Amino acid sequence: MNIGLPRKKLDLSSAIAEGDIRVLLMVLVHMTGDERWLEPPYKPKRDVRLIPDPHAGVSPEIQAEIRAAILKLFANGEPKPVINDPGDELMLKMMRATLGENVAPEYAPLMREEMGFIPRDARWSKPPSDEKLARQHVLIVGAGVCAIALGVALGRLGIPYTIVEKNNELGGTWYVNRYPGCGVDTPNHSYSFSFGRRNQWTRHFAQRQELLDYLRKVALEYDIRKHLRLNTELTSSRWDETKQRWISTLTTASGEEIFESTILVSAIGQLNDPHPAHFNGEKDFKGLVLHSALWSDDIKLDGRRVAVIGTGATAMQLVPTIADRVASVTVYQRTAQWARPVAGYSDPITEGARWLLAHLPFYVQWYRFNMFWRYGDGLLPFLRKDPNWPHPERAVNKGNDRHREELTDFILSELKDRPDLIEKCVPTYPPYGKRILLDNNWFKTLTKPNVELVTDKIDHFARDGIVASDGKLRPADIIVISTGFKVTEMAARLNVTGRGGKNLRAAWAGDNPTAYLGLTVPDFPNLFVMLGPNSGPAHGGSVIFQSECQSRYISACLIEMIEQDIAAIDVRSEAHDEYVKKVDAEHEQLIWTHPGMTTYYRNKQGRVFSAMPWRFVDYWAMTHDPDLRDYRQTKL
Repeated sequence: MNIGLPRKKLDLSSAIAEGDIRVLLMVLVHMTGDERWLEPPYKPKRDVRLIPDPHAGVSPEIQAEIRAAILKLFANGEPKPVINDPGDELMLKMMRATLGENVAPEYAPLMREEMGFIPRDARWSKPPSDEKLARQHVLIVGAGVCAIALGVALGRLGIPYTIVEKNNELGGTWYVNRYPGCGVDTPNHSYSFSFGRRNQWTRHFAQRQELLDYLRKVALEYDIRKHLRLNTELTSSRWDETKQRWISTLTTASGEEIFESTILVSAIGQLNDPHPAHFNGEKDFKGLVLHSALWSDDIKLDGRRVAVIGTGATAMQLVPTIADRVASVTVYQRTAQWARPVAGYSDPITEGARWLLAHLPFYVQWYRFNMFWRYGDGLLPFLRKDPNWPHPERAVNKGNDRHREELTDFILSELKDRPDLIEKCVPTYPPYGKRILLDNNWFKTLTKPNVELVTDKIDHFARDGIVASDGKLRPADIIVISTGFKVTEMAARLNVTGRGGKNLRAAWAGDNPTAYLGLTVPDFPNLFVMLGPNSGPAHGGSVIFQSECQSRYISACLIEMIEQDIAAIDVRSEAHDEYVKKVDAEHEQLIWTHPGMTTYYRNKQGRVFSAMPWRFVDYWAMTHDPDLRDYRQTKL
């Protein structure tokens, strides 16, 4: 790439002033091979903020020297880099330098892969014949992030696949959810695929349309649509032991059809089926009632009285976005939520920074690494229970308690002029015991004169609004129910029947879905459930990262099956049960089993079935190279 073309609106000399010093240093190491840039006086200071200071704690004089070195290096065009892949040893040194902290060695191979220095995708050891490949077919249900990740992996291997999607467009949650303010709560440079052309994000936390456009671009780049069937719903699927294939029933506009495949993959994830709460008197309300996930673009909000039920991630995005447009917003809260302040949450990425991300070699990779790390495993130690901690009612360990103080101070500062809201807004459970939320001016919005926070329980809907247990009627024209999804169902709602007539819904009875590595279930041969039980990222991270780990595992399984003439694999009950036992034991040490709260991560029996207890680096290692000894194998 030529970074000095005069037709560019910006060039390196004008863009570099907006560059992140810690990232520019890594560019210098790659381009020159000189490791002195990793040592004082250039070494950045540690900065734990979610969006760090681009000056990296380095003096103005040293910053100027670093920028001058970059400009000199590229003065006559783009030189050939001395280092493309740093290798594990240098990679570790570079990670430690850019972060200013002692990164563990096991992260080096993961991040080399995540940043594209080495390939992630599984490879053939002996490419099969076209005839052999033609006998394979993978049916993927759902066309969101997981399906795109797996489609790319299968496409590279030449394995035939079909994606069926019940909606009329791909994109999964980013197609379905379209409420005002809908967006991602992980930075886009982490919430994006490790492969493909880099997207020109306009802000750190993208809104829904930009995310959907990105997924469409990836689908176009990898020719996903050629394999995609929209407006097509899988209504049932059963394993045929004689054929060693899945026999699926698809419903389309022209009727039902039968579809046979060697592999069946659920790519519908966990948050796909709205779970609207129900209230007395629903039929009496004369206005509009809808679940937030069923938002329609033609809803008119301006000047209306809106009631929002729930205070989770959706409400935190929706309410601040609409508050200034509507006559009033009444928020009905069952449980107060902790929310992390993020300076720069809504800020655009500057034009110069966007130029560097698009054009300066190695810049986007190291920028992505910094965002990945800040939303990665760093929080997990603060979520581990300390058995000797004397105040488990308010925190699970000393560090968690310090976070509680910081988050409480933030709430108090935001609500300093509204002491009546403080008791309603400071949670009683330990921080991060529920899903981590990011403040989107939530607390400031609650102080607006047209916004009311109600903590009294809803008694019933009336003709003109909602009556809470205090007996007061609060008027509403529109009621938005943002009470989450039917998380426990996952792939069970697809009506899947495995070996011996065993139905997945029955296997997961009691709201207790389990799966080996969150992916495979005993007695369901050649079935993979992406983002299945205990594989949802809960301490940070990105669903896209999880989808890539799982798509590598699935494609690596298929490679072994095809190369070794295996018709079917079925995870052994012992392997599955042992894994689930380890998951449960790990969760007993973590915050989500804390007795003082409820969360959608747990079922009615108190078992954590949704969230992953592992570090991301551990899950990456677990799913990198499958061991088929964990499976019963049926030869062709």
